[in-house]
Amino acid sequence: MLRWIIFISIYIAISIYVLQGLKAASRFPWVHYAYITISLLVIGNFIFQFTFGEQEGRVLSVAKSYAFGFLLAMIAFNLVTIVFLFSEDIYRLIAGTYHKIFGESREFSVPARRRFLSLMALGIASLPFGALLFGMYKGKYNFKVLKYNLEFDDLPDAFHGYQITQISDVHSGSFDDREKIEYAINLINEQNSDALLFTGDMVNNKAEEMKPWAELFSGLRAKDGKFSVLGNHDYGDYVQWESDAAKAKNLNDLKNLQREMGFDLLLNEHRYLKKGDDKIALIGVENWGRGGFKKAGDLKKAVSIIHKDDFKILMSHDPSHWEDVVIHDEHHYHLTLSGHTHGMQFGIEIPGWIKWSPVKWRYKYWAGIYEELGQYINVNRGFGFLGYPGRVGIWPEISVITLKKKSLT
Repeated sequence: MLRWIIFISIYIAISIYVLQGLKAASRFPWVHYAYITISLLVIGNFIFQFTFGEQEGRVLSVAKSYAFGFLLAMIAFNLVTIVFLFSEDIYRLIAGTYHKIFGESREFSVPARRRFLSLMALGIASLPFGALLFGMYKGKYNFKVLKYNLEFDDLPDAFHGYQITQISDVHSGSFDDREKIEYAINLINEQNSDALLFTGDMVNNKAEEMKPWAELFSGLRAKDGKFSVLGNHDYGDYVQWESDAAKAKNLNDLKNLQREMGFDLLLNEHRYLKKGDDKIALIGVENWGRGGFKKAGDLKKAVSIIHKDDFKILMSHDPSHWEDVVIHDEHHYHLTLSGHTHGMQFGIEIPGWIKWSPVKWRYKYWAGIYEELGQYINVNRGFGFLGYPGRVGIWPEISVITLKKKSLT
């Protein structure tokens, strides 16, 4: 209860402060009342959804995600506005103090707010506010196909031109538009890839979240099959289960559901993809993550019966596994496929110019292709979304990777 009181008090104080700037910028009372009404509705809905609106067994329902999203947009608007207003207030305070000490009247008088600065503050603050709302409305389903060509000296000849489609982080419990998901499934199939690889987080928490979408995902096609691994959310670790048996059943249900949808789920094991006499090893490990995330991945077990010199593609959900373990392993993993970061669902990307997201402060390898010690990783930006029900600048991704042998290019 105390944390709610503190949070609401801070939110109201900030809103009142922003309202003063709004009054300086606009003389129309209806604008002020509109801001007050929206502020109260946003905080009221957030409190309701995260208290009385709690759904048993789910960390974030769709309604709760939207409540969080609207609150995030409002906070972004307020904080940007405050930066300008507070800077001006410091100037006003200094000016008033100066007049008190050196002025003729020796009276302390704070200059009025300048309407131009208030308008500029509100105008700039509307940019992140509008972007976050757009991300919730359109951005989260703004699917992009990103294509990469990777060359290797030791790729088996028969696999020159072999095409892989990778998707990751479906988070089906967050979906709210069947038509958009159907479009994305068709977009994946249009790539006509040889193999489809899914790198974890099929659900937010519970296997039942995937059931309304299972028919659509069953329609995914690839010539040599569909393969998957588990991500940190697939284990149900973020739910208060009534018993350990219920949690174990949920995980088993999810594994079975993936297999029913046609995925070959790799649990610290491998498969060989073959073309004539040539083959490449496809390796899948369970989740291994740094900093408190589950470490069920067992790389040694997964490669225990494959040849050290085989060409290897590794599926591992969390890119920190690649950084901390894989690239330093005695085996050479030519290509690792990961996800997990979502690119934080927020950032700026202009190919060839800028690639930035706050998630870079947590993950060194957070989106796209990287190379270290002659080994590649692709960190997929994610198919779905979690928490904030949108995406801004970091769009949902379908990765298409073509393997090429250098001597044949």
